[in-house]
Amino acid sequence: MKRTIPLMIATTAGVVMIVSYFVPPAQSWKDDFAIWFEILAAFAFVLGAGNLLKMHLQKVSSRQAGWGFSVITIVAFLVTLVVGLGKVGVNPNAAFPEYAWSGNKMEPGSSWFWYIFEYVYLPLAATMFALLAFFIASAAFRAFRAKNIEAILLLGTAFIVLIGRTYAGIILTDWLPEPLRFDRLTEFIMDVFNSAGNRAIMIGISLGIVSLSLKILMGVDRSYLGSEE
Repeated sequence: MKRTIPLMIATTAGVVMIVSYFVPPAQSWKDDFAIWFEILAAFAFVLGAGNLLKMHLQKVSSRQAGWGFSVITIVAFLVTLVVGLGKVGVNPNAAFPEYAWSGNKMEPGSSWFWYIFEYVYLPLAATMFALLAFFIASAAFRAFRAKNIEAILLLGTAFIVLIGRTYAGIILTDWLPEPLRFDRLTEFIMDVFNSAGNRAIMIGISLGIVSLSLKILMGVDRSYLGSEE
């Protein structure tokens, strides 16, 4: 029963969403199910937060390797949660000045949550992406080795696109005919070859989604229900 009921819910929700797209009288069903999805997602966030705290508290209590990072994670999570839910420092809305929490917590300079997002989260995210650029460059250096024709084409295309995206490509190839300049070649590669590749990938993804959806609706794929135990 604990596997049959979730299977029935998933099948019913999938069929209703499909019907709502093709049957005009049933279009409102999609909005109703979207509301229910948001409610369930809220409970899922609560469960996810509880699981996050449980895992890191266990790591801290047992002094496992890297438990200091778990302490930082727990403190950052709790501080952000309290500041966000409590709307600490939020300016009241002009329409409801008597309610201190009526303002928008994401209004620039209006709350602690905005300061955390602007001066803690965004710099950390920028740092992560900056480090990621070095890892990508290192991986590209190892991968782009001209061992065969395919590797030579990949290396040449990557070089043209990388240089063509900068001012260096414009300056170095300014003396060439316009169709052969790196900036023009980059536009041609991105508009023709890259677009064709993206479309092929999207078609493949769409077919995969359709196939997986049909298997879930028919009960063939039950991996989302967990193990058989």
